[in-house]
Amino acid sequence: MIPKDVAAIVTGGGSGLGAASAAKLASEGARVAIFDLNEDSGRAQATKIGAKFFKVNVSDPEGVAAAIAEAEREHGVARVLVNCAGVVHGAKTVGKEFSPHPLEQFRKVIEVNLIGTFNVITHFAARLARAEPLGEERGVIINTASAAAFDGQVGQAAYSASKGGIVGMTLPIARDLAQHAIRIVTIAPGIFLTPMMAGLPQNVQDSLGAQVPFPSRLGKPEEYALMVHSIVINPMLNGETIRLDGAIRMPPR
Repeated sequence: MIPKDVAAIVTGGGSGLGAASAAKLASEGARVAIFDLNEDSGRAQATKIGAKFFKVNVSDPEGVAAAIAEAEREHGVARVLVNCAGVVHGAKTVGKEFSPHPLEQFRKVIEVNLIGTFNVITHFAARLARAEPLGEERGVIINTASAAAFDGQVGQAAYSASKGGIVGMTLPIARDLAQHAIRIVTIAPGIFLTPMMAGLPQNVQDSLGAQVPFPSRLGKPEEYALMVHSIVINPMLNGETIRLDGAIRMPPR
């Protein structure tokens, strides 16, 4: 599928990997809708790349359905979905003074990262399945997991569970959607220079980058966006999780 003139939705498109993905798709001629809870960064990025912004909580079914419908009125049926919205919280299974992991915090991470991703997928696919194919396919879904899905570190039980769930549902969703000619692929990035990472001292960033076998540096959001573009244009990529991590295997801490 060629992105030119195709409608696309990017969740978490106001910053980081989502912003880079939205910018890449827009540069290739796609009509991009950014779904994000952060109105300031979401609107700023939309203005910068000529996209439309929609304030969306990905875990809210009614809100997601309404935003997809509104984006469709603006751009036509969305053929590309890139799921980048997510949260990061760290806590050990047993904390200080033998306190249990806060269950609400665990639930929140699962709710946004895993349930939110599936919520957007199912509403997106339900609308796309009724559209006419473009060539041999109707469209493609790209999810964001993490190297933490495989190499979860100390304090990442909730985050790793949420990202592992995204990996685990990729193949069955690909099988579900095959009859509708809709593909789904997951990217599992390693250590990337996201806004959260950029807030760390330079020496910490350099130390983290040095852990990557090759290239020994932090990944660039633009490199994630290149993978998004590659998946969109290559119809044989389906039902797979691709590690984009410079061959890193994360240590325990």
